[in-house]
Amino acid sequence: MGKLRTTLTLLAAAGLAAAGVNTAAAATTAATASCGLNLGSVTAGGDQTLQRLTASAPPVAGARSVVPNVYADGAVRTVATLVNEATATGSSRYGRVVLGDSMYQHWLELDKSGKVTSSELARIGGGWSKFVDHETSVFNDDPAHPRTYEYALRSDGVLFRWVVGDTGAWKAYGSASGFAAVKSMTLISKAAAYDTFLANTRGGALYTIRIPVNSQLRPVVTKVRSATWQGFETLVAGGCGNYGTVVVGIDKDAKSAYFYTFGHADGAKTSITGHGKVPGTFADPSYFRWAPPVKSDWLFGE
Repeated sequence: MGKLRTTLTLLAAAGLAAAGVNTAAAATTAATASCGLNLGSVTAGGDQTLQRLTASAPPVAGARSVVPNVYADGAVRTVATLVNEATATGSSRYGRVVLGDSMYQHWLELDKSGKVTSSELARIGGGWSKFVDHETSVFNDDPAHPRTYEYALRSDGVLFRWVVGDTGAWKAYGSASGFAAVKSMTLISKAAAYDTFLANTRGGALYTIRIPVNSQLRPVVTKVRSATWQGFETLVAGGCGNYGTVVVGIDKDAKSAYFYTFGHADGAKTSITGHGKVPGTFADPSYFRWAPPVKSDWLFGE
């Protein structure tokens, strides 16, 4: 493991932004280098973007595809993971977004040239201006009837969970307080018995939050790193192999992003490899992960 950085200033000077990171290029194996993430965003002008990032050293950023004017300027507050699924005529994109105070299920159809052929927003409910983040977890042990949960973090630090039925009906499924210090959280595991998030705090610590599948919603919080992760306003994660995770940390103040690969989460023993700064400018208000269809979307980060 490379030398631990102890302050954000030192990290910036070194071109990194996290503690406990192995920065040696030799540590990047061929298997890790094949891992990547389809990073999505919504711009201030309402455009929807997709860009493939790859865990080489330094990281590689593919061409950024843009679908213009999907939403009204400045309307999107938060976006959960969206699915991008190939179809016979182009692609289908769908997932949940918060526009103003309301959450919507959004379906978007594109032709093979990337032009929008249809767009549908179905309102789910109001009161979402109180929430700072939300995420959808669909576990695919049974692709015909997958288990679907929606998580949301309220501005006062209360984490909520709902179970979403096959008909689209929502049912409250527990809540837990104590998360007011969290800046960003991203899903790294979906399992039959639990979901796990990776979260950074305003004080710079990095934690895993394991949430067992029961109605009490009693999270198991484990510290991964104690400092220097406060510079990221957004974390976006995806799978890497059978037990790993790729993580992009986005610093909106610096308009920059950094790429990491994590080994299987195991508290302070978790291995983290830093791949460096991602080429490009990252100044959009909202970032998220583009996921494959549920039958192909596996996350085994913890």
